[in-house]
Amino acid sequence: MATAATLPVVGPGARDLLRRAGVLSPVLAVLALLLVPGGGGGAEGGTGGTGTVADAASGLLVLVCLVRVARGGARPLTRTAAVVLGLPVLGICLAAITSNDPASSLPGVARYVQVFVLVPAAVLLTVRDRRDFAVVAWALVGLALLQGAVGVAQYLTGTGASYQGEDIRAVGTFGATDVMGMATVVSYGLVVVTGIALGSGPGRARTAALVCAGLLFLPLVLSFSRGAWIATVFACALQLLLAGPRRAARVALAAGALGVVLVGGLGIGSDLVEERVTSITRVTAAPDQSVTDRYTMWAAAGEMWRAEPVTGVGLKGFPRYRDAHASVALSSGSDTAGAGAGFRRQPLLSPHNMYLLVLSEQGLVGLLALVGSWTALLVGALRRRGGTGADTGFGPGSGPGADCALVATGLLVWQLVDFFYADIGGPSTVLMAVVFGLAAWWSLVGARRA
Repeated sequence: MATAATLPVVGPGARDLLRRAGVLSPVLAVLALLLVPGGGGGAEGGTGGTGTVADAASGLLVLVCLVRVARGGARPLTRTAAVVLGLPVLGICLAAITSNDPASSLPGVARYVQVFVLVPAAVLLTVRDRRDFAVVAWALVGLALLQGAVGVAQYLTGTGASYQGEDIRAVGTFGATDVMGMATVVSYGLVVVTGIALGSGPGRARTAALVCAGLLFLPLVLSFSRGAWIATVFACALQLLLAGPRRAARVALAAGALGVVLVGGLGIGSDLVEERVTSITRVTAAPDQSVTDRYTMWAAAGEMWRAEPVTGVGLKGFPRYRDAHASVALSSGSDTAGAGAGFRRQPLLSPHNMYLLVLSEQGLVGLLALVGSWTALLVGALRRRGGTGADTGFGPGSGPGADCALVATGLLVWQLVDFFYADIGGPSTVLMAVVFGLAAWWSLVGARRA
């Protein structure tokens, strides 16, 4: 008979981690299912792109959360949280009601409510404390590492999405029709590990975060996504400022050295990266067609808003009214190919600017409601950044921890900056909802918990 000394023993730290993973399993399932290849569709922009397995998992997350609340097993939203998270519903419903075609606006209502209200609220209610926050944050990093590894392999083997005539663009499992998917996931991961490296958690956590940052830097570069680059620079710069000059200087030097080695010393994509960076500033002198299309669609969105300034042209109305307001400089679509898919002409169905998309489809009321909600979350995160205390996530001896304040603030800033160059649409959109939920937990609940 086996004695007690010979029986396998699971330590308290491992038991706690397993218990937390069980409670958080609906959220973790959403992240895990984003590894499922997205197929050929789902990146139409705007309110398109629903129907992935990750979207189905997000619906299950909301359902599980509702059951827990009904059974009294979860804390309901506070009045402040309900107002902040529910504010976007005002503009969404008003735009749908006043639309010239309310029936066609209904899918847009479902998508906006899913991404900006229901899933963030479900994540907020599921995450109970800072260690739960840390589990989800590190799971997000794990997803970013896996997608980044696929992206680097695509670049090295020439099996990525088409870029300047070569199949070298790193897109992960999202495919050629959602070239921003991997860039978004990797950027989230890089912002998370930057917050951990700059935080006050255990030394092992900061070391692991620096290693992960080095691994995530390369796939972000190879995504050739200008919007993701700009948003990451802004978010990490703010995190550096909030962390203090001494720690910021060390991390900045390490990141700079890494960039020189990977892009300059090893020459990985250096010519293409240099050309892509230079193209950011060429908005008036010899811009490429993608830049021309983007500014043309921005102008069209502005014209739609001027026609319907209060409530907009209605949800999912941008594609319908685009040609009536766009100039002849707009091309018929963008070319996509590679990453296992054939050549396809991708229609331009959104302005690729979230603020202008909302302004054109929901008017000033919708924009103020959404931006008001996001601003409240950001202000709350910034006001509570000093309240992290000694418990930054996982305690000593039970694993790495995350500095919730820097992570939540960085994720919010990244998303709000990226919205100047992108909008919702594609399989990675549901991940955006999870990120908003994490940020909302810290901003509205987490900083007041021990």
